[in-house]
Amino acid sequence: MLLVAAFLVSCQRPAKPDTRVEEMYFPTDGAVGFDILPAGSSAGAQGWSATYTDRDGKTTKFQIELGPATGSSDKSPAVSSGQGKFLAETGSDPIPLLESLKKTLQARRMPRNVQKVDVLPFDYVVVGENQSRSPNGLSGNPKGNWTSMKISFAKGKGEVFLNVNPVIHKAEFSIKDPGEGEFVLAELAKVL
Repeated sequence: MLLVAAFLVSCQRPAKPDTRVEEMYFPTDGAVGFDILPAGSSAGAQGWSATYTDRDGKTTKFQIELGPATGSSDKSPAVSSGQGKFLAETGSDPIPLLESLKKTLQARRMPRNVQKVDVLPFDYVVVGENQSRSPNGLSGNPKGNWTSMKISFAKGKGEVFLNVNPVIHKAEFSIKDPGEGEFVLAELAKVL
């Protein structure tokens, strides 16, 4: 009987290998990339320490925390969404990242009279998982390790994409709507 079981196991089709591509980050138009490292998180949330360094070596630091995503069964296809937050880091210089985001988000001016906060909440919707990067953006073919999320501030008044690839320790903000660039920049300025 053991011999028959061993034969049946050996005749099964081999598991299909995961065909994910090896990934490297390269800058693209319409996005500002930054480094991420896993950080402590709470109650099922995922967390990362984020660092953006400009060409002059100036650094912006902040934390990202994503609460658990819940699926919506009333939509086809199923949509995952949740809440997250950006957390301020002591000693961070906001200007390097804000200047890069201003250009990428097509904002006309830098925010003024910013009211700083320690925590900036947002809502997110997962728009793509297992994505890979090409010169044209993210796509599901071939599979990769990027997750793309649309995040919104102030109950949808401003939206931007947050794309995360924890395997290569990279993330990026990318433009969603040029008309919302100034609002999104002003919101991010509160916590950077």
